[in-house]
Amino acid sequence: MIKVLIADDEELVRSGLRTILRGAGDIDVVADCDDGVRVLDLVRLHRPHVVLLDIRMRTTDGIDALRALMTLPRPPAISMLTTFDVDEYVREALRWGANGFLLKDAEPGHIVKAVRDLARGGAVLDPKVAARVVNTVADGARVAEPARRLLSMLSDRELEVVGLVGEGLSNAEIGHRLHLSEATVKGYVSAVLGKMGAANRVQAALVAYRGGLIA
Repeated sequence: MIKVLIADDEELVRSGLRTILRGAGDIDVVADCDDGVRVLDLVRLHRPHVVLLDIRMRTTDGIDALRALMTLPRPPAISMLTTFDVDEYVREALRWGANGFLLKDAEPGHIVKAVRDLARGGAVLDPKVAARVVNTVADGARVAEPARRLLSMLSDRELEVVGLVGEGLSNAEIGHRLHLSEATVKGYVSAVLGKMGAANRVQAALVAYRGGLIA
């Protein structure tokens, strides 16, 4: 069973997500809260596999909660919840190691798949918000060439791997797609992150988007 914690200051959002996720059969929403202050204590208490964290909340922003969670020895997978209008908070979320960005009004099936992907070690970068995330981090025209240079450092196999990372696939799913063992894929992912200087899979996915590897 995948354990999930939801932090969002809108009850309607929390209620909708609880209903969607609990209906999946293999997902349990173990806790939810309306501010970032309680997130760390709830994670320590319930040990969720995945945290869905509102990027902006009235009482405290999600970045503070993200920063606190990343100090844990084994932090959960964390996807920031956002609206279509992403903002300057995205840069900080990426810097502090968020595993993805999920639209609050995404289709139920997409939300369920995203949680499953996160629990398996995948990255979540909603296609509808990906371009806006890239443009928030830096102007697309200015970053395309540096991204292409980073991608040019990768082998053909590493390019395949980072492309699939950009699609949100876990190591196991990438292995199945490329007929490789999960351990081999893990090695490729580590090598790709090292060559790119990326802190996590979402940052690698953003390089793939910027460089044109992913449409």
